[in-house]
Amino acid sequence: MTPRRALGALFALILLAGFGSAQETGDLTLTLEESIAQALRNNLNVAAEVINPGLASASLAEAKQMYMPTFAFDLTRTSYEQLSTWSLQAAGTYVNKSTSSTASILQQIPFGGRLTASLSYDYNKNNQLFQSYNPSYTGRLNLDLTQPLLKGFGWTVSRRAIVIAQSSFDISRSQFKTVLMQTVYDVEAAYWGLVYSIENLKTLGQALQSGRDLLAKTKREVQVGTKAPIEVLNAEATVARREAEILQAEAQVRRSEDRLRTLLNLGLDPGARGRALVPADRPGFEPFAVTLEEAYARALDKRPELESAQASIAAKTVDFRFAKNQLLPQLDLRLVKASPGISGQEYIYDPDNPFADPTLGDPGSASQAFSDVFSFRYQGNWSAGLVLTIPFGDMVGRANYTYARLDLEQAQARLRLQEQQVYLEVSDAVRTLETAAKSVEAYRIARELAERQLEAEMKKLGVGMSTNYFVLTYQDALASARSLEMRALVDYNIAVAAIAKVTGSTLEARNISLSDYVK
Repeated sequence: MTPRRALGALFALILLAGFGSAQETGDLTLTLEESIAQALRNNLNVAAEVINPGLASASLAEAKQMYMPTFAFDLTRTSYEQLSTWSLQAAGTYVNKSTSSTASILQQIPFGGRLTASLSYDYNKNNQLFQSYNPSYTGRLNLDLTQPLLKGFGWTVSRRAIVIAQSSFDISRSQFKTVLMQTVYDVEAAYWGLVYSIENLKTLGQALQSGRDLLAKTKREVQVGTKAPIEVLNAEATVARREAEILQAEAQVRRSEDRLRTLLNLGLDPGARGRALVPADRPGFEPFAVTLEEAYARALDKRPELESAQASIAAKTVDFRFAKNQLLPQLDLRLVKASPGISGQEYIYDPDNPFADPTLGDPGSASQAFSDVFSFRYQGNWSAGLVLTIPFGDMVGRANYTYARLDLEQAQARLRLQEQQVYLEVSDAVRTLETAAKSVEAYRIARELAERQLEAEMKKLGVGMSTNYFVLTYQDALASARSLEMRALVDYNIAVAAIAKVTGSTLEARNISLSDYVK
């Protein structure tokens, strides 16, 4: 063996030793659960997507604001003076001073109407003649109801903005759930891929060491004349090939590390960049059986893509109903109930001589005026009416109705298409799982047979009934069988993860709560 090949083999063995003693070299050892937790905590894609449900939640809160009562208050102080222009005003300068205030509450009604309750107070004092109250205190309670009866009427129509905002929030949650599930699956696939790369490197390292041992033994036998020199050539060629395979396997380990490191967002961490990732878990085989019907039923119930499609259909259904409602004439019912009250300094005039000086009566007060207001002293103050508005040639409304109907039909068709796609994904995942389960057992048997074949061939070589060529061939077969068995175990574990993903149960299986990320 050339010095260069010997150096490469030594480097490979050192690398293998490093994977076996991670704590001594400062490498980063992670279990699968730790890797998933790290990814969900630090993955940049997760960090970016978690913002969307927050934005949708803010929009939903804004839409719900429409049913929050609105309070308004105004206060006005007025002073007015002018030259008297007619006989009932005071001689010289007419002076009027007043204060007005109104407090009102506006409440949207779930069926499209609005109710306004207002309480007003007016204080007025002037020098005008022949007034019954001066200064006067006037109070007024108004209850005003406006309710659409055709266009704009209905629980669904009035809550359209809220339903659409809620659907957008549900869609953003489902999309974020998809990101979490995909991230978990990607981490599982990358983790087991790294496990396979490391185990494959170890298997090739063992095969390389076996070849080097056989090469050394053959050289000694050639020196004593019990073997032909060509046997050395066969062994050297095999060792050289295995050294090259070691280099390829080493590069694959680094690529697998980089993939997992990126998912865990460790690529930019200076403290973790130079440390090798060492998986602490090994793939096992736990029988997992699921029928296509069970898996598909679970997928229809839990797949976030279908949840998003259903939420979108709910929003488009509301749009369709709203557009249909907008084609109706506008017929509004308005009911008003008022309760006034007035008090103040009373002036009593002699009906036989109204121009004589009046007699002062009750001084009155603002509280007396409001007492009349809240006791509804004057019952006859109300009004009721209907307002009908009929548009001619509502082309915009009809176009909106047609668009909303077609948009809803398209969303329903897309949902059926998604359900069909989900069925294909589920059936493929179930078949892959079944094949992977059978492959584990088949490759285990193949590896055991390869071990027996190599053991038998080594015994034949020991008694001179075989050659290095056959021994090296069986060594290669055993290394391939071990690698394929590990590949089958890894594929089986990835297939189990894929079943969880296509059925939408990844987060449930991993005890991951969406509420920990989205409030």
